[in-house]
Amino acid sequence: MKITNIMITGTGSYVPENVVTNQDFARNKFYDLGGNPYDAPHEVIAEKFKAITGIEERRYADNNQVASELGVIAGNLAIEDAGIDRETIDQIIVAQNFGDVRCNTIQTDNVPSLASRIKHGMGIKNPSCVAYDVLFGCPGWIQGIIQATAFIKAGMAKKCLVIATETLSRVIDKNDRDSMIFSDGSGACVVEAVEGDKKEGVIGMEAGTWAEEEVHYLYMGKGNINEADPNVRYIKMFGRKIYEFALTEVPRAMKSCLDKSGVDIHDVKKVLIHQANEKMDREIIKRLFRLYKEREIPEKIMPMNIHKYGNSSVATIPTLLDQIRRGTGHEHHEINKGDLILLASVGAGMNVNAIAYRY
Repeated sequence: MKITNIMITGTGSYVPENVVTNQDFARNKFYDLGGNPYDAPHEVIAEKFKAITGIEERRYADNNQVASELGVIAGNLAIEDAGIDRETIDQIIVAQNFGDVRCNTIQTDNVPSLASRIKHGMGIKNPSCVAYDVLFGCPGWIQGIIQATAFIKAGMAKKCLVIATETLSRVIDKNDRDSMIFSDGSGACVVEAVEGDKKEGVIGMEAGTWAEEEVHYLYMGKGNINEADPNVRYIKMFGRKIYEFALTEVPRAMKSCLDKSGVDIHDVKKVLIHQANEKMDREIIKRLFRLYKEREIPEKIMPMNIHKYGNSSVATIPTLLDQIRRGTGHEHHEINKGDLILLASVGAGMNVNAIAYRY
């Protein structure tokens, strides 16, 4: 008897060409939330930032590019990789947080939705292809796959295109040292119902939202310098609180996902975590294994690209997945048929989610 599996049949990503290094940021003047300048030389701040986050450089979109245009590029690559007719796509689900923000403006643009703009940009004419956005913080792309899986299982779709796209460089306060984390990029995948002889693809999911005091851990606030216009808002965060939250809740969600899937932690070949902070991600892995009373962590279980690409929010995981599949930039990592991989993310909301996937 054939089994209907929910499979990722194609991936694509786009990383802008403009490289911004930590040394470039060292020319900025950094202030705390109270408007006070930091005593340490900016070069020292930039070096300490690298030691904590692992980020050496990040990518910014060209001045004439917006998030929806990056999404079109990644989406087209995913369709090409899957080898499908774009007019057979039932849903386009776009994970994003700030809409299209044009260079040198202070206004986000979400009308029409980025999904509608991307559908138009990709030349998809079929009106039965429903296009909509998901605003779920950095875990938005994983949440898009969760939604695609639900619609396919319900018989309301057969093929979905899940895209993540962001231009965070347009919403950062360059006088805030936290701004060094963020970057631009897009990633995408085609999710389909595929008949098979054994259980593959998405085999387990977990998601949650913590919205008590956690809801304010990531927010939009005024610039750090005292003379900043209070009506102009930038992305801000309480980094320590996010760090502590992530170390507690992300491993729990990952374990719950694996347990629901009925698989063993020792079966996991790769863990793809949202690329936000190298130190945090490595600690998350340690705590996940400790939940299973394991101290030994397999080598090369967690590929990372944060060093060169920074934190592009929703786009980090699909970009990482696409690079591994295509063998670009991750020569020491590969995913083989039958491998069990675990995807997990955390971000504004505060939202956490995870997917167990049999490749």
